[in-house]
Amino acid sequence: MSRMNIGLQLYTLRDATAQDFEGTLRKVAAMGYEGVEFAGYGDIKAEDMRDLLQELNLKAIGSHVGLHLLEGNLDEEIAYLQTIGAKYAICPWLPVDARDTEAWRGHLVKFEEYGKRFREAGISFAYHNHEFEFEVEIDGQIVFDALYERIDPQYLQVEMDIGWVQYSGVDPLAYIAKYAGRLPLLHLKDFRAGEKGGQIDTVELGRGDLPLLPIIDAASKASVEWIIVEQDTCANPPIEAVAESMEWLKTNFLNK
Repeated sequence: MSRMNIGLQLYTLRDATAQDFEGTLRKVAAMGYEGVEFAGYGDIKAEDMRDLLQELNLKAIGSHVGLHLLEGNLDEEIAYLQTIGAKYAICPWLPVDARDTEAWRGHLVKFEEYGKRFREAGISFAYHNHEFEFEVEIDGQIVFDALYERIDPQYLQVEMDIGWVQYSGVDPLAYIAKYAGRLPLLHLKDFRAGEKGGQIDTVELGRGDLPLLPIIDAASKASVEWIIVEQDTCANPPIEAVAESMEWLKTNFLNK
């Protein structure tokens, strides 16, 4: 099994970073995470964030950049990512009123344009899925697949949230294999199965229903660069939750 880097999506710690961004990053580094994926920067200047990450030996994987920022703040987002040395910009989610078939036709055009802009800046553009990409079709093809079939890989890479893939009723192992070579980022998210259509019950790694070890093995074979821990909601204090998930990874992957 090839060695993949272990990162954390900071959205999981959004309440903690809102109170003390720097202190939270210090705790994340102390846990053993090798990189972080941002979901906002807490009003920290790019140069200061770069210096803090260098001090903590944390890599800036990239950032979740909302649709409104892609549409209205693209130059500033690119500049920040370049300054902190991030390699990826990821569209993380779409508003409910922007998910029907006609809206997706427009997104396909826009995402390619954004991908070209990011590529010119030395950054790869990617898309992070939830469940709704498996529920809408374009010309008889589910949006998840249409997205990557119609946009050239040089302009759009895959950030697969494997928890949402399984939640959608799709075989996670098959989808990892399907997008091998175009899948640099994998969100490793565990959850307990509940009623379809209800709130996803995300839990610490190893406490849910996903076949995590086969998923990690499949990710390695698919040339995934970063396994990224993310927990949408936490029953336990989030800082404790991500620490537990890191310990699970040390026991079951990193120290094997």
